[in-house]
Amino acid sequence: MTTTIGKTDNPLRVAIIGAGPSGFYAADALLKQTAYHVEIDMFDRLPTPFGLVRGGVAPDHQKIKSVTKIYEKIAAHPSFRLYGNVEFGRALKHDEFRQHYHQIIYAVGAQTDRKLGIPGETLAGSYAATQFVAWYNSHPDFRYLDFDLSKQVVAVVGNGNVAMDVARILASTYDELHRTDIADYALEALSHSNITDIYLLGRRGPAQAAFTNPELKELGEMEDADVIILPEEVALDPISQADMIAHPDPMVTKNMATLADFASRQPQGKRRRIHLRFLVSPLEIGGETHVENIKLVKNGLRLGSDGSVRAQATDQLETLPIDLVFRSIGYVGVALPGVPFNAAAGVIPNKDGRVFDPETDLTVPGEYAVGWIKRGANGIIGTNKPDSQATVNSMLADVPTLLPLDPHDATRESVEALLSARQPDFTTFDDWLVLDQHEISRGQEVNRPRVKFSDVDQMLKVLKEARTQDGPNQPVIPVTPAVVPTIVPVSVPNTMQATD
Repeated sequence: MTTTIGKTDNPLRVAIIGAGPSGFYAADALLKQTAYHVEIDMFDRLPTPFGLVRGGVAPDHQKIKSVTKIYEKIAAHPSFRLYGNVEFGRALKHDEFRQHYHQIIYAVGAQTDRKLGIPGETLAGSYAATQFVAWYNSHPDFRYLDFDLSKQVVAVVGNGNVAMDVARILASTYDELHRTDIADYALEALSHSNITDIYLLGRRGPAQAAFTNPELKELGEMEDADVIILPEEVALDPISQADMIAHPDPMVTKNMATLADFASRQPQGKRRRIHLRFLVSPLEIGGETHVENIKLVKNGLRLGSDGSVRAQATDQLETLPIDLVFRSIGYVGVALPGVPFNAAAGVIPNKDGRVFDPETDLTVPGEYAVGWIKRGANGIIGTNKPDSQATVNSMLADVPTLLPLDPHDATRESVEALLSARQPDFTTFDDWLVLDQHEISRGQEVNRPRVKFSDVDQMLKVLKEARTQDGPNQPVIPVTPAVVPTIVPVSVPNTMQATD
């Protein structure tokens, strides 16, 4: 089939839902291909782009956040536009995206946390780690949360990098946090924290831990926190030893060396203690109305039928007195209106990135997925680049099969007309650059990398003032009355819907 879609006078129109890394990498791949002329419109629910790079990466990991410089270059391409403060399914409906775009990419990430599924999980003092991460990273949906930091003992269930981030932030001194771009309200709250002990609980052994070595080593470099490990829990069992020989992994080797170093250290009497525990699983969170303890079962290890090392409960139990729990056992995606969804896996069902509808047993023409909503919440930021490229390859292969759009609808002007009528306070990438400079300037005043905006209405007010100063003929974003957003207790940073 021949097609005129992708010619200069009939560009391939692509909408990307989500302004995180996977969305930007997909945009980059589309802009670098030469077979078709393409126009890319990216949409994000928040006025600020970059998804979990902004709302999920720990505030003391500024080097990781510098990846946004790459995304800024992508956004500067003349065929790219960003529309922030626009929520899929509200400002523009699913059918309207299909009306205005040949292809749609869902890059919405994994927006909620996995549950432990144990009694007591809903007690006061039991939180999703993703809530805490979003709170201290200035996410507008979570800035109103309140964490009772007057308590002393915390359990973090999980031992991936997010769990490590939570433990490190809780154990940091004021000076350590002040050097970061942590939310100003979180800095204030954490400066008055009474927390003394943090238990990181992993269900498998140290050789199977999900954290990476740089994050592990950081724990041993903290100004006022000792790392404590039970020697018997860091010792390798025969199954782990055999697995390390059969499947050598430099990261595991480095982790074991670091853990051995920690285990050999004598506590220095620092104010806080981070206890690394392995081979334990939570059975129940105890307490009448508030968390008081967590019941643990000791695990052994066995080989699964697929050869993987798995935890197996024993008859040994332990009750650990604690005051707070942060569950950090993974992320899952949530459904988008009108888009097929696999609730069990928390992903949009797809084949090679093409959205697949299990009810019809057919792919959905012109709709695609990238990132965590495509493959599940695994991998690091860079993992999204080849993942997005693979989906773009499928998209390009499908161009000859695409149906034409109504010429009246196949323009940015028609989309912007709809947005102006329904969501007149949408923002652009130029608007983000204004906010970015304001945040950096505010940070310079107090010797910090930046002081983030955490309130959407405040962002819109700043943009209104900036546009007014630029001249009377500049468009002005109307500021809506301040509304406290509804907090969904188990939601993860929904950075538009956003992202990995």
